[in-house]
Amino acid sequence: MTQVVILAGGMGTRLREITGDLPKPLAPVAGTTLLGRQLDLVAASSLKDVVILSGYRADLIADYCGDGSRWGLTVRCIAEGEPRGTAGAVLDALPQLQDSFIVMYGDVVLDVDLDRLVEAHRRHGAAATLLVHPNDHPFDSDIVELDADNYVTRMRGYPHPEGIDLPNLVNAGLYVLERAALAQVADLPAKPDFGKHVFAAMVAQGQRLYGYRSPEYIKDAGTPERLAKTGRDIASGKVAGLSLRTRAPAIFLDRDGVLNQEVGLISRPQDLALYPGVGAAVARINRSAYRSVVITNQPVIARGDTTVEGLAQIHARLDTLLARDHAYVDALYYCPHHPDKGFPGEVSELKFVCECRKPATGLIDRAAEELQIDLGRSWLIGDTTIDVELARRTGVRSILVGTGHAGKDGRFAAEPDLRAPDLAAAVSLILGDEVAPAG
Repeated sequence: MTQVVILAGGMGTRLREITGDLPKPLAPVAGTTLLGRQLDLVAASSLKDVVILSGYRADLIADYCGDGSRWGLTVRCIAEGEPRGTAGAVLDALPQLQDSFIVMYGDVVLDVDLDRLVEAHRRHGAAATLLVHPNDHPFDSDIVELDADNYVTRMRGYPHPEGIDLPNLVNAGLYVLERAALAQVADLPAKPDFGKHVFAAMVAQGQRLYGYRSPEYIKDAGTPERLAKTGRDIASGKVAGLSLRTRAPAIFLDRDGVLNQEVGLISRPQDLALYPGVGAAVARINRSAYRSVVITNQPVIARGDTTVEGLAQIHARLDTLLARDHAYVDALYYCPHHPDKGFPGEVSELKFVCECRKPATGLIDRAAEELQIDLGRSWLIGDTTIDVELARRTGVRSILVGTGHAGKDGRFAAEPDLRAPDLAAAVSLILGDEVAPAG
């Protein structure tokens, strides 16, 4: 059984005008408190054992929680003797924790499918699992770098070096940890931080840390402005709508010819350039109820034009360019295969007819399962009849844009539901601006 550990030691100095003498986790939000919402979230899962690590006004935290029975939980509060930072509080409490436990911060608003997170942790046999997701300000966030199997290769704390492209995968501050693995970490500062110290040390030791990619809502609510923003997001339904506990619609995006300029097969990051207005259009999707998902054929790997690592650098470039407009894609799925042989340097094991090369449906099928996507309410924006045919096969509505190939590839006879001159116009059609029929 996995335990839940909530870090609730914050004073909430920046929230003092709202909370007065209350500890930060008891700040009011949407008719309850930050801590109350978190206990509601745990109660909605199969997890029932909660440990709260408190500090400032620990008595008020204990009085608020009681024994947890009003949530149907078992809650135990442990007050730290002296401030030791977030990771320090967990390390000090290790003897009182179970073999496997979730760590969440008490000053965030979140709606995450905790059972799904725990299941992924167990399935991948990780010493620690970190929930990672893109955000609209990766330049001042802690970045997590993953390998092709989503295991952590590097933790990059802010600030980042100038002039480099980094993937938009941010440490969201929600973890599943193994007590035995954590106990092996030594030589930490007096007030260690999970991202900067503990996880970096675990990676250096060769421990396997898994990056759990998720579009779900996790936002810091530690200032009056952020608390108000998260409250609005709760009221609008955005917080619940992003949870993987429920299905949501998506806007699937082809890459070449829709997001970036069509210049043939791209094998170097410097060859990727966005069309004007793409960043702002993707940012509009991010603010909507739709998930944003890139679906792309990338035979450059099978042809030997680049490697998996090289393609990751190209997509880090894509992330960096989108982030300049505070935009991001929730997920990107690519097919590395190619059915034809005879290219110099080709990767023979990737040369076959697969189930993921568009218009085969494998990529969208996988995205629908992993991201809980409601295909019947989703759209695909592409520049080829291949994209339109893929939409037809998966029951997704399609928009053909006039950029890139503009539908002139002539591969399939499928007709789009709508047409638009570019991505910005296509997004406007979906999000309720003037709708024009396909012509």
